[in-house]
Amino acid sequence: QVQLVESGGGLVQPGGSLTLSCAASGFAFSEHWMYWVRRTPGKGLEWVASINNNNGGTGYPLFARDRFTASRDDAKSILYLAMTDLKPEDTALYYCARNCDGSGTKCKYMGPGTQVTVSS
Repeated sequence: QVQLVESGGGLVQPGGSLTLSCAASGFAFSEHWMYWVRRTPGKGLEWVASINNNNGGTGYPLFARDRFTASRDDAKSILYLAMTDLKPEDTALYYCARNCDGSGTKCKYMGPGTQVTVSS
């Protein structure tokens, strides 16, 4: 069965950096687009990044552009999200996901999530 397990979250100061990882198993990772989404209190689920399985092309919403970078290692079935210049409003539970709709907020498969807290 599809398994997605995120790691790498933690407490970081504003302006800091963090890289999240997602270990995927139970399916042919290289054959799927993959996504990062996050859940913030009061905002619900929010699309963070998507990465295709063709050439690794990525897409981001405005808040993540120039600060977040998604990448993938198809040989190891691992998805990454490098985050820089983190802000308090980036505090959220971050999920790795597969089979998301166009908004990136309805996903068929998601991991348990990893908490990112940005605070001084």
